[in-house]
Parts: sequence; C-alpha cells; structure tokens
Amino acid sequence: MLPRLTRQWTHLERQMGGIGMRGGPGETQIEIDRRLIRNQISKLKSELEKISLQRTTQNQNRKSAYKVALVGYTNSGKSTLLKTLTGENVYIEDQLFATLDTTTRKLDLAKELPVLLSDTVGFIHKLPHNLVASFRSTLSEVNDADLLLKIVDCSSPHFKHHLDTISEVMQNITKRQIENILVFNKIDNLTELNQLNKLKTNYPDAIFISAEKKLRIQSLLDEIIKKATMDNIEANITIPYNQSALIDQIYGQLNVLNRKDGDDGFEFKVSGKADRVNKMLNQLKSKCAKGGVSDTLK
Repeated sequence: MLPRLTRQWTHLERQMGGIGMRGGPGETQIEIDRRLIRNQISKLKSELEKISLQRTTQNQNRKSAYKVALVGYTNSGKSTLLKTLTGENVYIEDQLFATLDTTTRKLDLAKELPVLLSDTVGFIHKLPHNLVASFRSTLSEVNDADLLLKIVDCSSPHFKHHLDTISEVMQNITKRQIENILVFNKIDNLTELNQLNKLKTNYPDAIFISAEKKLRIQSLLDEIIKKATMDNIEANITIPYNQSALIDQIYGQLNVLNRKDGDDGFEFKVSGKADRVNKMLNQLKSKCAKGGVSDTLK
C-alpha cells in the first residue's frame, strides 16, 4: 500500500497543528497515512520474528525425527499427498496459496524410523521478496529438512517451467544442498500412455504417482526409507544405573532399536545419522568420564 499513496491525497490542504489551529503547518493526509502504514509494517516484522522463534523452538524438539518437506509449484498436489501418506485430514483446495501455514504430520514408516512430513506453501514464478518474508514460517521447514520431495504436476503442459521455478525459489531460500526426490504427481490425468513412458525416459530417477488415486504410493515410501536410512550407523550404548537421567537424551536424539537392563546398566541398541550418533557418544562419555558409558560402533 505504501507506494500507492503517492498523489492520492494532493487535493487535501495541509492541516494546521496545535490547539485552536494555532502554530505552524501540520501533517498532510498522505504523511499521516505513510506513518500509519510504516507502523503496521514494523508490527508485522516483529510478529514474523516471534513466529521464527517459535519455529526454532519446535525444531529443537524434533531433532530425533527425520524431517521430510514437500515442495513444489502451487496446486501440484502436495496437500493431497500429505493426506494420502499420513491419513490425516488437511485443508485441500484448488486455489493459489491454499497452504499458508506449515502442516506437519507424523509418518509411520517403521518403528525405528520416526518421520515428520511437512507441507509448505506452493511456489509461483518470480515469487516477490516481500511474499518470501511473509511465508518465512513455512519456508523455514525447507531449510531444516533432511529430505525434500519435489512435487510436480506431470499432466500440466508447463511442468518444465514449474521445475525451473522450484529450483529458482530453492536457491533463494536455502544455500545448502539438501537430498531430494523428484515426484511426478497426477499420472492419472495423463491422456496418453506414451506421455508417461517419455517422462520415465527423460527422468529415470523420478517417482511417478497419483496422490488422489493412491497409485504407486508404496514406491515413494520405499524411496523415502532408502534415503532416510542410507547413511545410518548403529551403536550399542550402556548407561550405568546411577546415570539414568541420560536416557531421555537417548530417546530424544536417536532411534532406539532395542533396550534391556543389563548387569552394568541400561543397554541400548540405537541407530541414526553418523554425526548424531557420534555427538551423543561424546556427550555421554564426557558425563561419565570414569568409564560409566561403553559403546560399540558397527
């Protein structure tokens, strides 16, 4: 609204300031409006910072989970896929920016593999920078994700343009390289069989599904499991009984495969990313410097 105020109020004369209209000239109407709008902008920026802090706190509580984010052009079927994979009810509508706030649901792939699946705002071509700021809360899920599912409507004649838009927006919101899976959705809308065969030839590593019709969903789940466990390592950790306070950290940061009460303490078999497992082992060793914690990596 701020740049649109120019010349809107030139027909109004400058108001006089002071009691009884005494004193020098006061503010014009356009100056008042500009000040009010700038105050609104400052307030919104402050609220965005609070939202960002809330997201950071939430992510601290989700360290142990493998985080998957759905990204893609608007109306590519991300929310429908989230509903299909998790069985949860989410808002689905054929409109621009139907998803404004992040929707996160738990995806039960395996007992030892907690996965959080997040739906994000749909991308559009040349997303304005002020909109990127407004969607910071949902786009932050992309930066924190371990895996991205790039959802593309393969029935759209502009799907190549959508792919370019996804890459362009991703470059603007994150600088790190994130593992991803290219997912062509809405294969049930393809009118000719050779269209699907051509796509498979041009994109051999992609997954082809229909989220609405629940076609080939298992192939996508298998690929997510493969990516999630690709770099995992396992460790056997024994925590002495007098250090039971450390158990919460084990469950909070690693996947517990097995637990039993041994002669020397609680015996855990855990799995997780190498950096997380090694970080946990170093923390435990420092707290039990007298040899209270034993570990075996494989």
